[in-house]
Amino acid sequence: MRIGELAARAGTTTRTLRYYESRGLLPARRTGNGYRTYDEGDVRLLAQIRTLQDFGFDLEETRPFVECLRSGHPEGDSCPASLAVYRRKLTELDTLIGELSAVRAQVGAQLARAEAAVPGGPEPKCELN
Repeated sequence: MRIGELAARAGTTTRTLRYYESRGLLPARRTGNGYRTYDEGDVRLLAQIRTLQDFGFDLEETRPFVECLRSGHPEGDSCPASLAVYRRKLTELDTLIGELSAVRAQVGAQLARAEAAVPGGPEPKCELN
């Protein structure tokens, strides 16, 4: 299939596909007249990239999953390098969750102090009406 058909099937743009190609994630084969051609395996590669990006993985983090698929594995996360990326991402997420929990606790404490300083004070009014 040609690049336009692949883009339509993957729900993306030809520009995105050319970018993935430039980054070495999507191999393009060329016909005699120079047109890029793709196959069903490329649809799977794109689905893997898009799914991971939807989960918050950056483009470079998708590389081990793509390489795993390209080497013939049935799933992109069947290889040790992919599992290592999952582990790093979970560690990153756990760190972010911890930081957000600490910020939430601080904001909660600030709210409690502010409410205690104004016992029985007037309810705030919305002035956007």
